Amino acid sequence: MDSDLFFSRRRAERFAQLLDEANGGRRHHVRSRMDDELATLVAVGQRLSAAPPPVAVNPEFRTGLRAMLLATAEREGIGEPAPKAAAATAGRRSATSRSGLVPAVTARRARARGAILIGIAVGAVAVSGISAASENAVPGDALYGMKRSTERAQLAFTSSDVSRGQLFLNFARTRLDEAAELRGDRTGYSGVLDDMDADTRQGVRLLTGAAAQRSDPAALDAVNAFVTAQREAVSALLDDGTRAERDRTRRSLALLDDVRERSDALRAAIGCGLPAPVGSDALGPAPATCPAGR
Repeated sequence: MDSDLFFSRRRAERFAQLLDEANGGRRHHVRSRMDDELATLVAVGQRLSAAPPPVAVNPEFRTGLRAMLLATAEREGIGEPAPKAAAATAGRRSATSRSGLVPAVTARRARARGAILIGIAVGAVAVSGISAASENAVPGDALYGMKRSTERAQLAFTSSDVSRGQLFLNFARTRLDEAAELRGDRTGYSGVLDDMDADTRQGVRLLTGAAAQRSDPAALDAVNAFVTAQREAVSALLDDGTRAERDRTRRSLALLDDVRERSDALRAAIGCGLPAPVGSDALGPAPATCPAGR
């Protein structure tokens, strides 16, 4: 499921309606083409409400969720004191009167915003439990799809290129752990290393791009630290593997060597004051070589 579509306003509103109906609320006499897709998520929310998994929610998640909900509430005007809300909506009420819309419409919209906020909170807490339970899932396990969906959700809530780049490198480390569990399964092993390499390229491209744009090599420190630790761990996969697995592993090692070479070249270009590279490839900006003597 595309994360941008999932977090769109229309889908959020419809999810809140379906969740409200499932919990005994008033039925909305409408049908949407997204109902079948959202029905699965609503059913999961119901089951978790009835028998929540015995997983403690990470305190950092609670703090982040609270901050997100407070920001949403403030933006949408949910829960404002009466004087403040009245002042903020005075212009809208005047416009509403002129257009002939009844106050009930505004009230329904306010309730809908509240339902969306509650739906997000319930869904996020429920999903956090499943996410924790799916932490050790590998391709082929029932919860592996939830694990990958959780990763996409993390990316959706991350705004800066540096943070997103670091997340992708974390995902690459996770794929490496999965690969260690899949040795002996040629297709599964090769597939998860493909995903690992894709995450590596994504993360490196974002971090090298940030370094070049800012003419600051700080983001490259994360790249180099990742390559050092990741290369050692990937090399360990060469032990006790089949010939096909070793060949596939060496391709991932070659990628890590390319990443380190690119990072070092970009650091040197920044150090000698070259302008940001114009060209780029799968690993991000492709810097020129510093002139001799600089």
